[in-house]
Amino acid sequence: MTDQHTLTYRVLAHDIKALGITCVFGLMSDDTAMFATELDTIGVRFIGARHENNAIAMAEGHAFATGQLAIAIIGRGPAAANGLHAAISASRTGSKVLIIYGEAPVGGQGLGGAANGIGPDYKAFNSRGVMSAAGLQSFFPTSPHGARAALGDAIRAAAWGQAVTLHLPTDVQLSDIVVGEGKGSPSLPEPIAPAPAREQSITMVVNLLANSQRPLIMAGLGAHKAGAGPLLAELAEKTGALLATSARGKDMFNGNNDGNANNLGIIGSFSHSLARRYAEQADCVLVFGASLNFLTMSFGASLPAVPLIHIDRVRNSIGRYTAADVAVVGDAGEVAAQILAAVPERSAEEKPFHAAAVRQDIAAFDIAGDFEPMPTARTVDPRSLGLALDRILPAKRNLVYDAGNFLGVVPYVSAPGPGQFKMTNEFASIGLGFGTALGVAKARPDETTVLFIGDGGFVMTISELETAAREDLSLVVVVMNDCAYGAELHLLRAHQQPVAKSLFPDVDFAPIAEAFGFEVATIRTLDDLAAAAPLLQDPQGPVLLDCKINADIAAPFMGEFAAFENRNR
Repeated sequence: MTDQHTLTYRVLAHDIKALGITCVFGLMSDDTAMFATELDTIGVRFIGARHENNAIAMAEGHAFATGQLAIAIIGRGPAAANGLHAAISASRTGSKVLIIYGEAPVGGQGLGGAANGIGPDYKAFNSRGVMSAAGLQSFFPTSPHGARAALGDAIRAAAWGQAVTLHLPTDVQLSDIVVGEGKGSPSLPEPIAPAPAREQSITMVVNLLANSQRPLIMAGLGAHKAGAGPLLAELAEKTGALLATSARGKDMFNGNNDGNANNLGIIGSFSHSLARRYAEQADCVLVFGASLNFLTMSFGASLPAVPLIHIDRVRNSIGRYTAADVAVVGDAGEVAAQILAAVPERSAEEKPFHAAAVRQDIAAFDIAGDFEPMPTARTVDPRSLGLALDRILPAKRNLVYDAGNFLGVVPYVSAPGPGQFKMTNEFASIGLGFGTALGVAKARPDETTVLFIGDGGFVMTISELETAAREDLSLVVVVMNDCAYGAELHLLRAHQQPVAKSLFPDVDFAPIAEAFGFEVATIRTLDDLAAAAPLLQDPQGPVLLDCKINADIAAPFMGEFAAFENRNR
């Protein structure tokens, strides 16, 4: 094979295709248009968003849903600034995301260049400096062969589970590159084999469990990714433990709608009363692959002051937010198997958490009894809405949540497991849920993706209605419309301040979505929802429900946050 001259952006596009990437996400700009079009032309479909934040969020959602590398391509300058919100958030998720930006020419030719440039460069923006300051690893090639090498380096860095950025100058993209035999395309690294814990650590865990009568096993998203769920269920049976999860590990032990007899559900700010009651009785807690952040800990109140064993494959994750008494470094699945093999069998009398009365208590619990419904003449209680949606929505579903006070609905809608449950609050912000849901829906076309989003986050990202309709996605958008910035509303009330500026008019979003091609319904009562059930049971395209919810109902974490503030004054 003889050496061939071609344009650099074309080689980069073929390198991406050679990885098995079938689609990329983005928003076309003059400095990435040729590259994006080349990808689409050679069979790597370019899926365009209507805002750069949503393009990056789509890539992150796709990476979450597939477990594979996902790529977003956007422009430089204002495009990079627009997408900063999502880039920072993606860098905190652990998803494999590569964000490719256009960049100004390195040769000084064109806008804003040397003295012979025509200037000014209205798009001038030190995106690499900003990304570095935000904690993202960035790659910046200055030559054609450097671009190819940088793409490979960026791909390998992203494949370890982080968001990284690659900045491609326009003159580098459009330069000739010589491609010949022996100059291979980038490749993905081999995955690291799961590592067990040291035997000393397992011995310490077994000794602590020997002195425990009422152990509690808590599993997070890391335990799910390690495939540890079945082993943890076995460990609970053998040791007499009860099972629970963090919010991100939600529904790990539900299983085929029957559930595990030891399952308490979520621990923390999204707990129900039964979980809180039994968690308080635990005399030892084993945490597998969960971060123990303030929501999991209910601002320090969800777990008793008992020995806490924290297991995680990443050493720095142990004790990051909550101190651990015993740190065990290792893959959650491997460590669960080690402990399971090492602990002795227990008699029924040595398992008080598995007593018939406890099992009956767990089996008989109905979360609907945890609250008194508070509908009004024109709004529905969000908790009642969640329970009704849980019965109506297709069983094969993905749940994606934007952020806000409406997250109080999380305990009332079940998912098939943690891999079908996605929160987007890594940056403590609203507005990333829509893009993320689009990426999940694109990755799983045979399943219904359900987006729960407040009216504030929805208005920020309403332009993506067109993207969902254009892509004809099986997406149900549930707008939790309290006509307010709900979290701020309850914060102001807690401080006895005027709330008027957190309130908004009662806009009906259904006709707007209908104009984009959605099937729609406005929900003010549970009867309205029952009438809309046929839209939800087997969606054939995008659906939007504008759900008018009672703004007076605060999520439990809002009260916990207020109490925490008062304790620390």
